[in-house]
Order: sequence, then C-alpha cells, then structure tokens
Amino acid sequence: MPELKILAVDDSPTMRRIIVNTLKRAGFNDVSEATDGKDALAKMKVDNYGLVITDWNMPEMDGLSLVTHIRGSAELQDMPILMVTTRSVKDDIIEAMKAGVNNYIVKPFTPETLGEKIQQVLKATGRS
Repeated sequence: MPELKILAVDDSPTMRRIIVNTLKRAGFNDVSEATDGKDALAKMKVDNYGLVITDWNMPEMDGLSLVTHIRGSAELQDMPILMVTTRSVKDDIIEAMKAGVNNYIVKPFTPETLGEKIQQVLKATGRS
C-alpha cells in the first residue's frame, strides 16, 4: 500500500493520540494532527493530505463545518473524509453524509473498525 498522508482532527489530545496510535498499528505512519476545523484548514493549505479523519464536536470550527468547507473548495472537494464521533443518532449520521463525509464511525471504535472504514473510503474514492 502506498504511503498515505492522513490528517487527524479532534479537539481532544487523548482522542488524537488514540487515532494516531491506531493508524500506526494499521500501517499508516504519515499522520498529522489538528485541534479543530480552522487548524485543519490551515494545515491543508500548506500540506497535501490523502485522507481527513475528523471529529464532529469541536470548538472554533466543528467537523461538519470543516466538511462543508472542504466540499466547497475547488482544490479540496475530492478529499476523502471519515468522521469519527460520539454522535450516533441516525439523523446526525444522515446530516454528516449529506454534508459530504465518505464514511462515519461512532466512538468508541476498535482498530479493526478504523482500518476497515479507511479501506472502504479509499476504495470508494479510487485511492486504494
């Protein structure tokens, strides 16, 4: 598998560490971190990522707003996005999918689930 540069966006340092460690165990070693949507967009202007994994509930700019910004950007609109959140209500999942996330994981999750969802997203977006 070619090296994939991933941006993990979550306001919780603990959750970011869990995501990064899980990604590394799954063989993804090129992972950057952002603390919220604004931080993520700033990093995406400087660096090219192949996948964004974002939380929904964050200060400054939440994950849904981040997804909307990415989908509205000519340069970033095709970016694969995986949302990882505690929001498990069906209406929230539908709202996230309508906003443009490629897949959705409810916390807590297993490393296997994260790996499977990443592969599904990459395959669906033609990047696997």
